Amino acid sequence: MYIDYQYNGSIMTETRQKQYSTPRNLKKRPTEFQETTKYENIHTEIFESSSEASMAVAHEIATLIQSKQATGEQCILGLATGSTPTSVYNELVRMHREDDLSFANVVTFNLDEYFPMEPDAIQSYIRFMNEYLFDHVDILKENIHIPDGTLPYELVESYCREYEEKIQALGGLDLQVLGIGRTGHIGFNEPGSHINSRTRLITLDHITRLDAASDFFGKENVPRRAITMGVGTIMNAKRILLMAWGEGKSSIIARTIEGEVSESAPATYLQNHDNATVILDTASSAELTRVKTPWLVESCKWTSYLSKKAVIWLSQKLKKPILKLTDRDYNDYGMSDLIVEHGPAYNINIQIFNELQHTITGWPGGKPAADDTNRPERAEPPQKRVLIFSPHPDDDVISMGGTFIRLVDQGHEVHVAYQTSGNIAVFDEDVVRFADFFKDLNEFHAISNNDGKNLYQQVKSSIKNKQPGEVDSGIVQTIKGLIRRGEAKAACRYVGITDEQAHFLDMPFYETGLVKKKPLEEEDIAIIIQLLQEIQPHQIYAAGDLSDPHGTHRVCLNAIFKALDRLKNEPWITDCRVWLYRGAWQEWDINDIDMAVPISPDELLRKRKAIFKHQSQKDTALFPGPDPREFWMRAEDRNRATAKLYDALGLAEYEAIEGFKRFWF
Repeated sequence: MYIDYQYNGSIMTETRQKQYSTPRNLKKRPTEFQETTKYENIHTEIFESSSEASMAVAHEIATLIQSKQATGEQCILGLATGSTPTSVYNELVRMHREDDLSFANVVTFNLDEYFPMEPDAIQSYIRFMNEYLFDHVDILKENIHIPDGTLPYELVESYCREYEEKIQALGGLDLQVLGIGRTGHIGFNEPGSHINSRTRLITLDHITRLDAASDFFGKENVPRRAITMGVGTIMNAKRILLMAWGEGKSSIIARTIEGEVSESAPATYLQNHDNATVILDTASSAELTRVKTPWLVESCKWTSYLSKKAVIWLSQKLKKPILKLTDRDYNDYGMSDLIVEHGPAYNINIQIFNELQHTITGWPGGKPAADDTNRPERAEPPQKRVLIFSPHPDDDVISMGGTFIRLVDQGHEVHVAYQTSGNIAVFDEDVVRFADFFKDLNEFHAISNNDGKNLYQQVKSSIKNKQPGEVDSGIVQTIKGLIRRGEAKAACRYVGITDEQAHFLDMPFYETGLVKKKPLEEEDIAIIIQLLQEIQPHQIYAAGDLSDPHGTHRVCLNAIFKALDRLKNEPWITDCRVWLYRGAWQEWDINDIDMAVPISPDELLRKRKAIFKHQSQKDTALFPGPDPREFWMRAEDRNRATAKLYDALGLAEYEAIEGFKRFWF
């Protein structure tokens, strides 16, 4: 299967040993790469995917453990929690089970823990480490050290001092694994942390608490403090590996690697460490100079894609329409080679302008009886079967509501597949409201049994007795799922499709009642395959919005990719095109858009009304992510911003634009 854009997905067990049996060397960068990385102040390795990167990190850790075993020494590891290192721990567990990697000589010190925090709470880092690593390997329990979130406040200071003394008594950390927060924090060392700081109790930044809100079912439940290793403790480690995945980390990663050292972004202190490496996937590296503008650091092979990217960048940099760029502009901004190979500027400008012009279409399903040579979609068949995959029950209208409306208005047979129930993203009070409605409805119709009343009391009791972060009872989960389902149906009816064209897949990986989901399994993929075989669409739309902070979009997209791979020899699939949309969390860059669908003011208003049908997500969503605006506001602002970018490049002016990238298979 050929993929022209790299995505993160869950680790594929059946292929990882074959692909990644020999990890990339993560030590100092060879001399020949120094020109490419001249803007970078930390040794940085970029991998195709987070899976490959995690594999390399796990192998370096395993090699260190084994080298220490060979000399009869203990291996002192500093470990991190969160979503970033989970695949590393999965691989270490596999190596223990299948390759006899022993942890008997390993001593671990975790970076941090919320305060207060009970060890058996679902958000506890003790529980996290046990579930992902310690319960599955032969590490000695006495060799595990994780900050204690149950201490009385008056004992915290002495405990932190003892934590430091234990690390120092063992000779310090041999290797420290790190993630990074949006504030640039490492561990819980928030902006303002000093480079010499040690293990201590710290107050969490509001952004950090907002980012953790999904794990705690609301920001109000996130502890305000945490115990964390200090920056100085981390900097004393003999080796440091900082990992980051996804587009959402790209800005802070660029600042960490290329920016000035500053206490306002504690991760930048790592520039002063003589054996630190930053490990990235493709998406998280997007803002680095060598990735974003490689022509500024070295001579480039000017592919069609890179030429387009560079010309768009130059136009935006100079705030000049593409057709007004000159040879001088190209030469002044590191693009003289492009002029030599493909110039003059006039010719390059016209070529790129035409490429962008050809992405714009008001006919996302193809324009019937039209010359489709330069159109993003083919004209035939004139009425297509279209399948829109929506990870959550509102991603379809939020991310591509205008295109959804156009496809229906233009006579195509449009189906929507809601991949998950979205049941964790509903407020408890909405459940009580619906249970109360059901009770009153039963009483109004004088139903003899007490089902409605009993249900209402059961729901109220369950919610009243639920602790922060505790899993909902089965009936509450069911009602939350039905609320999301009813809203999705209402939006579909508003757009103009029947209830039979809305498919609720309820993929099993999602149905845990927790933010943490199960791994993608065969039954999930089988559900996608069955629906594809049933509809046999000419067009598929899927969410490529991988900055979703909760990871559901990644898993849902991975399931679609796996299903398409299994079906690639089916006759109908040769006439099927796949388009990836974004919108809930970010938009495609202009250079990545293969189809741009203009949205009129009237269609934008209809899109907003379709989003409003999702009342449980209105005003304030339970898991809004880092953007505090309502989803309809984000969508409209981003659609308008995309249209303004096209306009600034010298193309036609539109009210709004939804962008799509084609996926090739």
